[in-house]
Formats: sequence, structure tokens, C-alpha cells
Amino acid sequence: MKRLLKILLFIVLLPLVILILIILYATITDYRPAQKDVVYQSDGKVDTLALSKTYSLLIWNIGYAGLDKQMDFFYDGGKKVRTSKVQLDQNISCIEKYITSLDTFDFKLFQEVDISGKRSYHRNEVKRLTDGLSQDHAFYGKNYDVFFVPLPFTKPMGSVNSGLLSFSRYNPTEVTRISFPGQYSWPKRLFMLDRCFLVMRFNLSDGKQLLVVNTHNEAYDTGVIRDEQMAFLKKFLLSEFDQGNYIVVAGDWNQCPPDFQPRFTGEIFDSIEYKGIEPGFLPSGWTWVYDNTTPSNRRVDITYTKGITRTTVIDFFLLSPNLRSLSCRTVEMGFSCSDHQPVQLQFDLQ
Repeated sequence: MKRLLKILLFIVLLPLVILILIILYATITDYRPAQKDVVYQSDGKVDTLALSKTYSLLIWNIGYAGLDKQMDFFYDGGKKVRTSKVQLDQNISCIEKYITSLDTFDFKLFQEVDISGKRSYHRNEVKRLTDGLSQDHAFYGKNYDVFFVPLPFTKPMGSVNSGLLSFSRYNPTEVTRISFPGQYSWPKRLFMLDRCFLVMRFNLSDGKQLLVVNTHNEAYDTGVIRDEQMAFLKKFLLSEFDQGNYIVVAGDWNQCPPDFQPRFTGEIFDSIEYKGIEPGFLPSGWTWVYDNTTPSNRRVDITYTKGITRTTVIDFFLLSPNLRSLSCRTVEMGFSCSDHQPVQLQFDLQ
């Protein structure tokens, strides 16, 4: 009887011991990025951008090529942890085919691009996209580096190494990764993203600079961390604008634009999950640019079915007062290879 009790005790305690060891190792190896990290510094051979030109910009959260329209995801109320290996490879091919067709675009900004990870079958998506856009300058900013995500306990998500990937046809003077403030409490923070934004700086013919900022804001908190990130970003933007620089911020904000009113056709607007940015967040003249006729994001609690799955717009642009939006369009892809859809912007300098 004693032997049986020992065996039962061992069976009960083993998962707890394993979890403690995982948390201990995660604490020791926790990724702690610097507040500011220079990703690239030019050697003097930079491009000077003209004030009179129209520029084009693409943004797309590719969802590590693992959140196609057939996927639901446990973090968002679904059941699945990852898509099949065959489907993931098809998703990567779909993404690559589309973005390589946009060879005339000046800037392309992507979020959730894996270097490695169990969720993406350890495919190096950064290399894949960089090879496909070999004519562009490529810059990477890591925001997710966890050796093992233990959730869900019955089928853990495992290792993740992912981040932001920015492309430019022009050679910038400098590219910096800037960490967002705000963290979850321990030990949850050990397994969450270390959010950041990636800043490309380009010389302009008037002696000022154009800043192209790739952002991916917090998604899973109640809003406290997201508000802290937005306050930090606001201070950064106003400081740069006061110096006479031109700024475009673009990416996955994980919140709707101020005063957002959808005009979707045949879609169900997700009015529950995503709050909007407060009107008046920035001084007059700053412009939020988005396409309110086509959703850029879908909920991943169920597979995608038009008119049933909830959708919204959380992928958009912010322009400083010295920039002007000429057009903005979300590309309708039926969420075939990501839970986000690409968004295109044409803009010029005033």
C-alpha cells in the first residue's frame, strides 16, 4: 500500500515539478532586450529621399504563417495550437507570392515573422521573406524569444523566436529597436512578448528625416499595458516632430483607430474585444489613416466564415502633420493565409 501511495504521489507531483523547473529555467534565460538597440548604422552610403515624390507602404501581420482561415487558436478562445505543416508551407508560399509582386513598393512592414519556433515547424520565415525581397534592405527586431511556452498544458506551444521585419528600397541612416514599457507580473511575463517598435530613419533633401516606424502593440492585457505603451510612443513621436522630422507609424496596433465606424459589407464587426484609441490622443494635424470598408483582422476563436466570424480594423497608419495620405486600401484575401490582411498606403510629404 505504501508503495502504491508513493507511485500515486509521484504521478501527481511530477507535472508540478516539471512546471517549477520550466519557470526556473525561463527566469534564468529570460530575454531582456535593451531599451534602445541600434539594429543598423550606415557607413555613410545612404539614400537621400526627395520631398516631391509619392511613397508607398505595405503593412501585414502575417501571423507566423500559422493562422490561416481554417485555424482557430487556443489563446483567443479556440482549441487548436498550430496548423498542419503542409498548410503552414502553403501559407508561407501565399504570403511570399503576394509581397514579391509588390516590387515597386518603397516600404514593407511585417509583424509576427518567425525565425524559429514549434508553432511554425522551425521554418526561418525571416530568411524566406528576405530572400524573396532581395532587392530591398531588410531589418529585423526581435520581440518574442521564449525557450518553451507551457500552454496549453496538454499540448504546449513550445519554443518561439519571432519579431518585426521591415523592408525598404532605400538605404536608411539608422535603424533602431525601441522597447515598449509595461510588463505582466512574474511568472506570466516570462512567456509573453517583449513588445517594441522598429524605427527606420531616412535623410531627406531638406535636411530633415523621414521616420518609418513598424509597431506591434500589446494584445492580451486589459488595457493598462497598452495605454502605457501608447503614452511612451506619443512622447517619442512629439519629440521627433518637434525636431522637424516626418513620421509614419504603421503596423498592428491591437486597437481600433479613434472614432472608428466600420462600413463592412457582409462582415460581422467585432465590437467586443477591441477598444479604440482615444480621440484627441495626439494634437490636431496628426492623421489616422485606415480603410473602414474592409476588415484587416479576424477573431481566431473559430475558423473564418464570412458573415459569421467577427472582424475589425486594427492594422492602420498614423501620419505626422507634414505628411499627407493619398490612398489607403485593405487587400481582400479572405484571411486565406493569415488572421490579418495586408493594407496599402500611398503618401507624400508636405
